[in-house]
Amino acid sequence: MSYAAVDLDSPLYEGVLSRRVAAWCVDLLLIGILVWIAWLAVLVLGVITLGVGFILLAALPPFGFFYHVFFVAGPRSATPGQMMMDLVVRRDLDLGPPTLLQAVVFTGGLWLTLSFAFVLLFVAPFTDRKRALHDIVAGVVIVRNRALTLRLPSVNMPVR
Repeated sequence: MSYAAVDLDSPLYEGVLSRRVAAWCVDLLLIGILVWIAWLAVLVLGVITLGVGFILLAALPPFGFFYHVFFVAGPRSATPGQMMMDLVVRRDLDLGPPTLLQAVVFTGGLWLTLSFAFVLLFVAPFTDRKRALHDIVAGVVIVRNRALTLRLPSVNMPVR
């Protein structure tokens, strides 16, 4: 399937931008909770080891980056927030799951964008398929999962 043939008014892109914002908020909350739990574990370990365990605090800052990379490169191609909002990350060319390299570039671009006070995200409302700059650079697109499964049904499963 050539991705260029997909209609821009397709249900694949319906409400994607607002859902992406909500998904990011959910993911931010989950990352915060997980980092807080990890921080408490390192704190306890640091006290038990008389300070030696505090070196593990250095592992906490890149936690959000790895969270996004592993979920986007994983079997569902979406973070938990994106799954809740019925979104999935796909390759731009053929709507297949992204590669690990694409997930790293996508996530690196996202976190770089966030470090520039979200300025680069303001491109998304003006691009076709509502893609941010880090989506374009990584060669991925965010689409609605339900519309994707309706559009590309499985060979051995009946379409409802």
